Amino acid sequence: MSARFHHASVLAREVVQLLQPAPGKLLLDGTLGGGGHTELFLAEGARVIGVDRDPRAIAAATARLARYGEAFRAVRADFRDAKNVLSALGISGVDGALVDLGVSSPQLDDPARGFSFREAGPLDMRMGEEGETVAELLQRVDERELARILSEYGEEPFARPVARAIKRAVAEGESLDTARLAEIVAGAIPRKAWPKRIHPATRTFQALRIAVNDELGALAQWLDSLPALVNPGGRAAAIAFHSLEDRMVKERFRALTHACTCPPDFPVCACGAKAGFAPVTRGAVKASEDEIAQNPRSRSARLRAVERLR
Repeated sequence: MSARFHHASVLAREVVQLLQPAPGKLLLDGTLGGGGHTELFLAEGARVIGVDRDPRAIAAATARLARYGEAFRAVRADFRDAKNVLSALGISGVDGALVDLGVSSPQLDDPARGFSFREAGPLDMRMGEEGETVAELLQRVDERELARILSEYGEEPFARPVARAIKRAVAEGESLDTARLAEIVAGAIPRKAWPKRIHPATRTFQALRIAVNDELGALAQWLDSLPALVNPGGRAAAIAFHSLEDRMVKERFRALTHACTCPPDFPVCACGAKAGFAPVTRGAVKASEDEIAQNPRSRSARLRAVERLR
């Protein structure tokens, strides 16, 4: 199992520089995956708690990092519940917290998981083993709700005709797999409007994956938990791969680092509120050309970080 779950960690050097793992520090990797980022933290002498919804990721990382002994602990959970995970372990806070958002390479490359349409696979897309599958979602929602999902989570400009075509196929009892769903989506979008760099079904698959896993809800809860999760002097970092995630991280980090609640037209601050965090990154950190050449999936990665003030 562990051999099958290998994932190239994006922006690895930059993450280590920002989170500053060192002996005596405890870090939380909220999206453990194959353990790539965690291994770098452990190599610097830090202790790490790794969290992931995917039991295959937990098994792979546990095998990969066994040599670090008690310095590493893996917990199967959603990173939205990070504070509860720490509480259950008797830990009040961490010195660094990371989430690497989106889908991992092993999940994407396994047709049985249903994340990709390169090969036919079941309409699943769940990060873990519980919850609703995409097939069940498509049966449950009506055309209007499906169009909302495609528009909001996939930013699909042809959300209505795509939703109409998918619901028609579902209503007719068509046997759908990932390859057939991609065909239906492509057929619902005018050929001249197909995006140039991605398959026309990419945005729909992204939207369905986000909806099934409630990815934006999980991110919102993690961001809201940071004041209670990160120790004074500790840092939090997030790697986002699409604009919805990155926008949420950017806005929440801005709120954490700007405490003033005065109306924007006030010439000076009168509320006296103080920020609990300070920005560490100015804008988003992006992958280098060398990293993009070695790992094309890093092209869209955006890394941001904040530090809790002492």
